[in-house]
Amino acid sequence: MNPISKLYGGFLQGLATFLHGIFEVFIVVLDFIVGLIEGIKRIIISILLMGCMFIFFSPFLLALLFHPAVITLIIIFVFFPMLGTKFISFLRYYQYSITEFLYDKAEYYKTGKKVNANFEDYGNAYRRMQEENYRKSQEQKRRQEEEMWQQVFKEFFEQAQRGGRGYGGYGGYTGSQNGGNYQQPLSQFKTKFEQACNTLEVPYDSDVYKIKLAYRKMAKRYHPDLNHEPGATEKFQEINAAFEFLTEENINRYKQLTNN
Repeated sequence: MNPISKLYGGFLQGLATFLHGIFEVFIVVLDFIVGLIEGIKRIIISILLMGCMFIFFSPFLLALLFHPAVITLIIIFVFFPMLGTKFISFLRYYQYSITEFLYDKAEYYKTGKKVNANFEDYGNAYRRMQEENYRKSQEQKRRQEEEMWQQVFKEFFEQAQRGGRGYGGYGGYTGSQNGGNYQQPLSQFKTKFEQACNTLEVPYDSDVYKIKLAYRKMAKRYHPDLNHEPGATEKFQEINAAFEFLTEENINRYKQLTNN
């Protein structure tokens, strides 16, 4: 490579480093502001909840609540964190796309190493990376939840057997091991299982094959690449979470709880 190309490559590398730092400063500052506003909002909500009875009986406080300045603050505390989080995601997307694009271009001009990618490819790579990170976090969360329920059910059934109760009557059973109360977590499991079935629109006694079929139909219907209606992405994530919870192990556990 000639000296001018190497020099230009060095310039692009420096520019990429500079832009990465600028993006990072904006992201850190904005993230701090969003966190600060969220903290203040929680404090204000707590104060309002404690004093809500006085607000209803105080014309002055009611008038203050509808003051333009107060309404402006409410809008800031409600919408700024939401918009700020979206903007942070936007900044991270362009931070990765722009800087990686420039780094590869710099490498090309410095070494001659060809990079067969346009700018949009870096954005797609960032989205795939985010999806993979989300998938890994969900998988880790699912494993942790599965281990938790496995431990809860193991302790419950072992304690029930020692008490001569077999597997029946979970609703009236309160375990004494470590002072634990098994009625609450098992009731939570039952509620969560039924909510997951409602999300996938399947009966509570469905087997794993019927659940898979319902999941495929609903996932295709609400996939963000196919459905651009408002709320489709959130619905798709809810469907995935429900399907991940309705494992064969949890189906069998639900049957044990409801059939005894």
